[in-house]
Amino acid sequence: MRFRTSDVSRVESTWKQFVPSAVLHDVDPQRFRFDWHSADLGAVSLVRYDLAAEVRSTAEPQDQVLVCRVDGPDARVYSDRGDLDASLPWISDGPRVRARWDAGARVTALVFERDTLTRLAKRISGDDGVSVRVGDLAPRSAHAGAAWDRMFAYLEMSAADLVDDTDDDDLVRSELARHAAATTLAAFATTSRLQRHRPAQSMPAPATVRRALAFIAENSHRPITVDDVAAAVHISTRGLQYAFRRALDTTPAESLRQARLDGAHRDLRSGSLTTVAAVARRWGFSHPSRFAAAYRESFGVLPSVTAAKHRR
Repeated sequence: MRFRTSDVSRVESTWKQFVPSAVLHDVDPQRFRFDWHSADLGAVSLVRYDLAAEVRSTAEPQDQVLVCRVDGPDARVYSDRGDLDASLPWISDGPRVRARWDAGARVTALVFERDTLTRLAKRISGDDGVSVRVGDLAPRSAHAGAAWDRMFAYLEMSAADLVDDTDDDDLVRSELARHAAATTLAAFATTSRLQRHRPAQSMPAPATVRRALAFIAENSHRPITVDDVAAAVHISTRGLQYAFRRALDTTPAESLRQARLDGAHRDLRSGSLTTVAAVARRWGFSHPSRFAAAYRESFGVLPSVTAAKHRR
């Protein structure tokens, strides 16, 4: 699908076809220009658009995995966890991400349904126990982000040749979607060891659980408890525990603990804090040896190894 328009309402309605949570705020209609291109690859949707206007936007995907890049001279991308590097793609499977620019920007994105990406991950890894869950909104490294950008350019070029619904084109779409999934899974921290031996979900998590996970992701750096999580989503603590066990085969406490481990992992990779002990304390781990054991169980290496690898 390709079109150009100066109709502000059409922009948001088109984007919502792919990401229902997408919202555009404060669009300046006086210098508005929109150039849209999208392609359906079956297991993933490819989107690229140029939007010349002063824009504030929000995306909070539900039951989707959104990978996006906002490229503009004054673009800023940020979440409730902090600013993201606007020169790199980012990923979200629920946490709210905002973007703003004044001078125009190009947005490129891949949109996976979570269940579809999970099926592709199982095929690619050969592990039927894999469950896709985003651990960090930023790519693993600048090199990984650049690899994702090259993959997107290749997909867009290849998709332009798909004009017929033939069996051959269906096969090409399938291989392109697999390539998109493999590169995305390699570029971002998108699976959890803690979920590898749990039964796969047979249906999307209910809205209460999704809201609880979003609250945990946005507030795990604060001294919140499971009771706080339950209060935030207007449910009893026992009810929240039952909902998590039924939907995810885990507990709110385990999810909060993993979110804090993910936060510690981000800090150690950034090199912004000087010691492992400081990172552990910031994320609520008071016992260094227990933190090291939990970290190694989740990420496969000791926290000191991650810190040494990314020390500035």
